[in-house]
Amino acid sequence: MARKKTAPPPPPAAPAPSKAPRLAGLAVGACLLLLLVVGGLLLRPADDTLTAAQKRLFAVARVTDVLYDDAQPQDWTEGLRLGTQQLELEILSGPYKGAVLEGYNYLSAYANVDCSVGTRVIVRLDLDDAGEPYILSIPNYDRGMVLFGMLAVFALLMIVIGGKKGVMALLGLAYTLAGIWFLLIPMVLRGAAAIPASVAIAALTAAASLLMLTGFSRKTLCAGLGCVCGVAAAGLFAWVVGNLTPISGFNMGEAEELVLRAYDSPLKIRGLLVAGILIAALGAVMDVSMSIASACDELRAVDPDIAPAQLFRSGMNIGRDAMGTMANTLILAFAGASFNTLLLFQVYGYPLIQILNSDSMAIELIQSVAGSVGIILTVPLVSLFAALLLPRGRR
Repeated sequence: MARKKTAPPPPPAAPAPSKAPRLAGLAVGACLLLLLVVGGLLLRPADDTLTAAQKRLFAVARVTDVLYDDAQPQDWTEGLRLGTQQLELEILSGPYKGAVLEGYNYLSAYANVDCSVGTRVIVRLDLDDAGEPYILSIPNYDRGMVLFGMLAVFALLMIVIGGKKGVMALLGLAYTLAGIWFLLIPMVLRGAAAIPASVAIAALTAAASLLMLTGFSRKTLCAGLGCVCGVAAAGLFAWVVGNLTPISGFNMGEAEELVLRAYDSPLKIRGLLVAGILIAALGAVMDVSMSIASACDELRAVDPDIAPAQLFRSGMNIGRDAMGTMANTLILAFAGASFNTLLLFQVYGYPLIQILNSDSMAIELIQSVAGSVGIILTVPLVSLFAALLLPRGRR
């Protein structure tokens, strides 16, 4: 009698992903957010004396009438109008909202706020001897609505396309910017060493961003460790090259202004160059770290018995593809920032030996190459962490 064939039992259904890691990540992220708030409050300056910039009064205004206009376009300014305008403006914000004032607007090639009826501008106000406001200058257009609209479109695209991940990415970005503004900059102004402070803030912001994005997991741990180590490697490389060159913070274009404006603060100029490199490299290094860690985690999930050595090699292969594009991105970003300087070198016809040895070009080269070195070293670091920390036999 023939034995009846039976179909093999179906494989067991994969368990639904637990929400515990995500909730734990959000909880830790909330704790880090609390730490940022407390740190920002503690680092607030105790002296409430207003600076000269804080004493200036600016307001949004709208042009209601052009009383006089002799501005004419010029060939050498590529069509920009140069001259003088007498305007009537309605103040739209601040303590003098609703007031209608007259003011002169001087149009030059480098400060050119060309107005017509309906143009929204930023005006600087002052008070006369009778305490009445008058318009001192018109420094800028009112770009607030356009810029906020741009940010809203960016956030909307992140949420629509990224879903919950997009929301978490936006929160991580906001946390990173807040960490730089409310923690790192006040710490440096209070005399903290810029390089260790930047590494600490990079670690804090990377941990918060990754935890809010992927939850509390071994994948997040691998990406976070790789990110911090990669950023530290970029800073160490820049510090070594800067000492050998030598390049210090006093070679930067803003050093003189910082010395003059912050002369009464314990700010240390040395180290600011490396600190800027660390912050600039953080985003690219974090991107590479999470890409490799996520890919290795998926490989482990597909083949739970994959050997650590094979997982390391796979991570390296994945990282090599991302390494080239991210390094190009970072170098091109610095090249774009120094594009005008490169144009001036061409205009003046400087010899190559002078270009390569100038402070500005040396700083740009150190920034771009150091950041790229951080990205390159992140690839083997994250691959190694993934091979060691992602457990075998995990389904």
